[in-house]
Amino acid sequence: MPEYIVEDKRKKIIHEKINESLSNIDEIQKITTLFEKLSLGKSSFLYGIVIGRLYNSFYYQCRRILKRKPTDQEFSEFLEILKQKEQEILEKLELQEK
Repeated sequence: MPEYIVEDKRKKIIHEKINESLSNIDEIQKITTLFEKLSLGKSSFLYGIVIGRLYNSFYYQCRRILKRKPTDQEFSEFLEILKQKEQEILEKLELQEK
């Protein structure tokens, strides 16, 4: 298992933000409905908003906690966390569309 640079505090925050983003699907649904013509597909637009919110949170936490931009290694670790949660995010979005 690789040694992580993203410390536990930020990792915990990222996981909390994933859960928070998934709990606010109704807000995201409203945005996608409003801009539905801009998206190629409703699912991809929903997914894009969730990922955008998570990226914004990750970047903000680095700036706030570390007082600097994230390193390439930290960004890679963030992407790895997203990849691990990808199926959960997609399943939650699919349930909301039905």
